[in-house]
Amino acid sequence: MSIHSPAVLDKKFIEMMKLLNIYLNHFPKHEKYALCNVIRNTAYQLYDLITEAQKKHHKKTTLSMIDITHEKLRMQIRLAHELNYFAYKDERLSEKSPEILALHRLTALQRLIDEFGRMIGGWISHERAQEKGNALTCCA
Repeated sequence: MSIHSPAVLDKKFIEMMKLLNIYLNHFPKHEKYALCNVIRNTAYQLYDLITEAQKKHHKKTTLSMIDITHEKLRMQIRLAHELNYFAYKDERLSEKSPEILALHRLTALQRLIDEFGRMIGGWISHERAQEKGNALTCCA
């Protein structure tokens, strides 16, 4: 099973979305229909593009859009952290300050997003190598 197989990408995306949804549910009420919604929609758009790319024969444009959408998601998460939206209290972890918890939440989410990004990058590299191989085969 390759790193960009549907099963591996689906599993990683679902893992990322589970964690992301937990954090988004704790955003301030005034952001529920603003940044929270934008982040969620960007993540869903990313998933739609991945599904589309898996079914297309020519993937170059769609893979480019996946890469761009992934970067948008990364930037939106960083903005949410800068606005301190990950710093909510957790009764189970009451001994830790909200700032420390926010940093832990950001780090956990960024790791998943980065891993997902590496998978996307591997997929792009794989497709480029296949294109070069096809170009050499048809011209030889």
